[in-house]
Amino acid sequence: MRVAVVSITRHGIALAGRIVAALPGAQLFAPEKFRVEAESAAAGAAHCYQGKVGDQVPALFANFDGIVAIVSLGAVVRLIAPHLQGKETDPAVVVVDEAGRFVIPVLSGHLGGANSLAGHLATALGATAVLTTASDARATIAVDLLGRELGWTFDATHGELLHCSAAMVNDEPVALVQEAGGADWWANHANGRKGPLPANVTLFARLEDVALERFTAVLWISRRVMPADCAARLAGRCVTYRPTAA
Repeated sequence: MRVAVVSITRHGIALAGRIVAALPGAQLFAPEKFRVEAESAAAGAAHCYQGKVGDQVPALFANFDGIVAIVSLGAVVRLIAPHLQGKETDPAVVVVDEAGRFVIPVLSGHLGGANSLAGHLATALGATAVLTTASDARATIAVDLLGRELGWTFDATHGELLHCSAAMVNDEPVALVQEAGGADWWANHANGRKGPLPANVTLFARLEDVALERFTAVLWISRRVMPADCAARLAGRCVTYRPTAA
């Protein structure tokens, strides 16, 4: 993950150096007036700019997968707002307070990896990760991340992702059908899931065993083509996951 660490104050640059050290390959961006401090904090990885930090945002969005900003949350929201395109393409954006107490994902928490990045930084800094996405707050299944750590991909429209995610966090009945792939996906789920599976999730070994009308959403882990009759009945309420070949 290509990460830019941005700080605009002298004290923030000291913290930025710790963040760069915790993220291999990360680059520090700071105002030119703090060049000495920046180069001391992140030798060989410091870049200093003239003018406003806002002028740097387009290049940061274009060239980095993640941005860690030691800047106030409100200021970051205003800085990035004009440049947002969509969750599939926007970089992960994480805010860290200057005292290094809190790490807050702001943008692209799931698909962009901001939540995962925040968790890593919280551990490295001894800080608290403030995760506000419902699936993370409740430690349930993040539909758009299921199997990601194991290399799985998923097939779904934006509407299907929204529908299945809402069913999951609202405790509606969800069928999880696993026909392929490793069985350790829960223990290896994003941000470290622990404890039993959510109570609203029922496991099945075959799609044909599911009484589809009983479930608001279906999460299907398989390598085969979905039977036509099932596809018609599950339109708009199924996400298909494709594990990598064994």
